[in-house]
Amino acid sequence: MEKFVKMRNNKAKDKVLSNLKKRKFEAYYCETKKEALEMALSLIPEDDVVSWGGSVSAEEIGLIDAVKKSRKVIDRDTAKTPEEAFELRRQGLLADSFIMGTNAISEDGQLVNIDGTGNRVAALCFGPKNVIVICGMNKLVKTVEDAYQRAHTVAAPINAQRFEGLGTPCEISGNCADCLSDNCICCSVVVTRACKPAGKIKVILVGESLGF
Repeated sequence: MEKFVKMRNNKAKDKVLSNLKKRKFEAYYCETKKEALEMALSLIPEDDVVSWGGSVSAEEIGLIDAVKKSRKVIDRDTAKTPEEAFELRRQGLLADSFIMGTNAISEDGQLVNIDGTGNRVAALCFGPKNVIVICGMNKLVKTVEDAYQRAHTVAAPINAQRFEGLGTPCEISGNCADCLSDNCICCSVVVTRACKPAGKIKVILVGESLGF
């Protein structure tokens, strides 16, 4: 089965890469996690201050561990209090480079991201001079509408399982209830239909399943 998934990914990548480039993103394709890690590090200057949003995809390719060892970082996970974590998130908006995943990407090259606190999508829109997006080919869908649905009904309910005691309907049932819970992780939905300034956002498509 892995062989056929790889064949599909190699065939499907060309269209989305072309469309990303039309929308002024820098776009790359790496067949493996190892290649994606090398590519991502090559796109982050060694003297950059780096931060990131919660990204299982970036963790899975080893990028978060790598930048901690090789770059100056703003790491909210070092915070000792919620207030300190909030401040580190604010500082991350002015990092030189920001790392994140994406909840979905449409064939025509648009990114769809859903966020609770909003720091991840805020950094995508404005602040850091360099944004690195790690995206497994399992996130590729046909349309923006499909991407929106994937973010709500696939990514968010699985992501909710990471947060112990969240108490949202999706954390309890595993299904999106379009809730307005106090702990809702779907407060902001951002569609990035083009990159401005051109080249600020670098999308690395990976020919493996990453994140959720």
